[in-house]
Amino acid sequence: MLSAKDKNQEICIAVDAMGSDKGPSELIAGVKLAFREGSKKFKILLVGDETVLNPILKEQKLLGDKNIKVVHASEVITMEDKPMVAIKSKKNSSMLIAIELVKTGQAQAMVSCGNTGAMMAAGTLRLRPMSPVERPALATIIPAKDRTFVMLDVGANPSPKDVHFLSNAILGTNYARIALGIENPKVGLLTIGTEEGKGNEIVQRAHELLKNSTSAINYAGPIEGFHVYQGDCDVILCDGFMGNILLKASEGLFKMIMNLLKEEFKKNILRKFGILLASGAIKSLKKRMPVEKVSGAPLLGLNGLIVKGHGSSSKEQLCGALSVCVDCVHKNMNEHIKNDLEKVSKLLDQNQYNDD
Repeated sequence: MLSAKDKNQEICIAVDAMGSDKGPSELIAGVKLAFREGSKKFKILLVGDETVLNPILKEQKLLGDKNIKVVHASEVITMEDKPMVAIKSKKNSSMLIAIELVKTGQAQAMVSCGNTGAMMAAGTLRLRPMSPVERPALATIIPAKDRTFVMLDVGANPSPKDVHFLSNAILGTNYARIALGIENPKVGLLTIGTEEGKGNEIVQRAHELLKNSTSAINYAGPIEGFHVYQGDCDVILCDGFMGNILLKASEGLFKMIMNLLKEEFKKNILRKFGILLASGAIKSLKKRMPVEKVSGAPLLGLNGLIVKGHGSSSKEQLCGALSVCVDCVHKNMNEHIKNDLEKVSKLLDQNQYNDD
């Protein structure tokens, strides 16, 4: 597999061009924006139907660009497809070909806005988890009161064992160092209380493992739900079931609050004038929550990098997902993960056969 350690090797990202809800046009616009704003040079393998992609590339004045190569894929995995059925029946899909490009070393990472279940299943089967990680974790960046934080797992592993929390702590720590620029991220374990003995049996065992892993992580202890958005921790650990619910509930709450504010501001002319007076505060708030810059949820712990973009991602968010890929490859995130996993290998080996 290609490595960013070779300074003469340019970073190459495979992009599933057919998976976005907004279609290939928005995705290619995101690629164009990433080329314009990126501080590091990289190449794109654009995977999809070339009869669809080439006219769009021509329209956006990218056809013939030396940094973009179209890799033809005759099939598309849709959002309605069942993951395992799609993997078996659509071997020429843009998603599977993009993952294969990472597998064969032609690309160092891939981005897809397509079917999440199919992406996680195919990525795990083709790239395989790095040893001794048993299952990969899906991580995401969430804005909080004073700073953004990494949360994992948000859907890849709904029923983890205690050792999975430890490996996820290392995955999240290394991702936070790159995505958030924090050298020694504080790690918290989400549960129902901060006192010793709180939480179910798996969480309690995970807590003990994390306490004994200070050589690899900066463990701050258990946290409760109301701590999540206070900025107390840089990495928050939870199982994929809880994480997925928390993420979607948070998104729903945010949308509801924004819609309510819009409705209230539109009720009379004085409130509309108030929007103008508050414009400076709104701009400042957006700067404190630069979600687009860290858009994309990486599937961490694989022998290769996969980043999942939201199905309805804008070009700015797609640009952010590509930026995440480039930074993680450029800074050799997976190599650092392997080094940290080695520090706790004995703990992982001793506990990997725990049931539950």
